[in-house]
Amino acid sequence: MTIATDSYRYILEFKFDRSAQEALQQIDSTDYPLPFAADHDRKTFKIGVNISSERRNIKQYIVQEQ
Repeated sequence: MTIATDSYRYILEFKFDRSAQEALQQIDSTDYPLPFAADHDRKTFKIGVNISSERRNIKQYIVQEQ
C-alpha cells in the first residue's frame, strides 16, 4: 500500500503472522520505492507491519526513512 500527502509518502507492506522485518525486506527486494525516486518533494517512509491472528491486531511495526 502507498499513501501520499503533500509532504510525505508512506510505503507499507503487511504480513500476517510473520515479522515486520520480513515486510521491510519485501519492500526493498521488490524495489517498491523505485517509481518514486525522482519525487524529491516528498519524504518517503517504509513501514513493515505484522498482523497477529491470535491478537487480531497489529503485533509489530517498523518505520524506516528512505
